Amino acid sequence: MADDGKIPADAAIGATVADAIEWTAMRFRAANIHFGHGTDNPDDEAAALVFHVAGVTYPANAGDYSKRLDEKQRRQLMAIVEARISSRDPAAYLIGEAWFAGLRFFVDNRVLVPRSPIAELIGERFEPWIDSGSVMRILDLCTGSGCIAIACAGEFPQATVDASDVSADALEVASMNVARHGLEDRVRLVHSDLFENLEGRRYDLIVSNPPYVSKAEMEQLPTEYTREPRLGLEAGTDGLQLARRILDNAREHLTDHGLLVVEVGASQPALEAAYPRVPFTWVEFEYGGEGVFLMSAGELDACSAEFAAAEEKQQNGR
Repeated sequence: MADDGKIPADAAIGATVADAIEWTAMRFRAANIHFGHGTDNPDDEAAALVFHVAGVTYPANAGDYSKRLDEKQRRQLMAIVEARISSRDPAAYLIGEAWFAGLRFFVDNRVLVPRSPIAELIGERFEPWIDSGSVMRILDLCTGSGCIAIACAGEFPQATVDASDVSADALEVASMNVARHGLEDRVRLVHSDLFENLEGRRYDLIVSNPPYVSKAEMEQLPTEYTREPRLGLEAGTDGLQLARRILDNAREHLTDHGLLVVEVGASQPALEAAYPRVPFTWVEFEYGGEGVFLMSAGELDACSAEFAAAEEKQQNGR
């Protein structure tokens, strides 16, 4: 180790996957970079990068850690690690892939890196809040890379899925992922500002991970988040710009037995303050995450007056 406490870039990576993970994690700790794009610590991010370089399929088994890296793989890993430290780009952008709900997706800086806790709900087929066998049509609003739509298609083989986004760039990435997973006949991509181009369509399940970061929060985000498209993060002064529109319009696109699932992350307190009488059901996740609410079609009906009053208050406050 150098006198300044940093790990030299040319320090021995080691021969095995386990050695390379240890070396990479040490480099990341010394560089004091931020984690939060699918991993939340240097060890997990190091493992993800080494697995990618070594061709290890996730999740790894015990024998994978003793696999040896050749010289070309060690050089490739060193280049990726140096780029991660110097550029502060999310690791997923550097290797062109991310994992979500146990599936591999192509990603680049046209989309956010997949990381929503909604993956846990997808794996449980949104039960017990909905009868999963009755779900025939699904909508993924603000689809980005298409990860939620594609994961839903996998868990609901009887269903068709519409995946909408306002960003044409994001839909190009989503199209690549739909093709990668062979779902062109079941996942339809729609260029739409929320429900704008979905008139007349109704769904049994609407899922959305929309932008929900406030303007003030945007200015305080770590550098890694500024590498992502701002369009996919920022949502007005209180982070609720899109959530309000979803609540106002979701019911007309839900079947009578339908379910709405929306992630608002750290904007949960702001949403509860804006709609103090609305009985949001907030999901408690086993594997981490927060700020995801559910509402049934019936609950949306019962709260229509509250949504209208909140919208009027918002308009008058401008």
